[in-house]
Amino acid sequence: MAQNPLPSASAASDDAAEPMAKVHVVCAEPSIANHFLAELRDKEVQKDSLRFRRNLQRLGEIIAYRISAHLSYTDKVIQTPMAETTGKLLHDFPVLATVLRAGLPFHQGFLNYFDQSPSAFVAAYRIEGTAQVQVQVDYLSAPSLDERVLILVDPMLASGKSLVQTYRAMLRFGTPRQVHIAAVIASPEGLAYLAREIPEATLWVAAIDERLNEQAYIIPGLGDAGDLSFGSKL
Repeated sequence: MAQNPLPSASAASDDAAEPMAKVHVVCAEPSIANHFLAELRDKEVQKDSLRFRRNLQRLGEIIAYRISAHLSYTDKVIQTPMAETTGKLLHDFPVLATVLRAGLPFHQGFLNYFDQSPSAFVAAYRIEGTAQVQVQVDYLSAPSLDERVLILVDPMLASGKSLVQTYRAMLRFGTPRQVHIAAVIASPEGLAYLAREIPEATLWVAAIDERLNEQAYIIPGLGDAGDLSFGSKL
């Protein structure tokens, strides 16, 4: 799996070097993940909301599996019907956190693999019509995060401001010992912002797109993941 240095954001200041971060790009190498991502982007396939949600789940499962290789395991003696053997068990299931509502199918993919994990949910949304991107956090529910592994998932990493604000709000529940942030599609600007604001995090994405447009939407992106999953909102 490719691990890339953080790409420079097109909006970055010329007089300040962008920080580096650990960024794992799942679709940088050929795999079935590329097929699922292509279907997510295709405006004809997007007409099937069930398929769209399922593809988000599949990519969540794939990224969850990749992250699992970076977690801790303990040996345990297992009694099979034939003999004893030694197996490796996940030492501590991570806390899975997501931003409502677009993150729910992606989150479910992680929960399918980390099936004993507690979950945290955040209601955060972008305030439209402002000159700069502003994010409002209205609801937050989480278990204790002290010394836990935290995986924060959101399908679209655009400016990164909602994820940073979400993470900071969650810290009142404790300080995790390890932080992973997962997205399906990320912008270079969003990755650079996360590296600056949450340098302790390891970043996992299916793909890094070209840029953000003037309205801070990812180009080429895939559209509004929440609307495509659950229907248009007023």
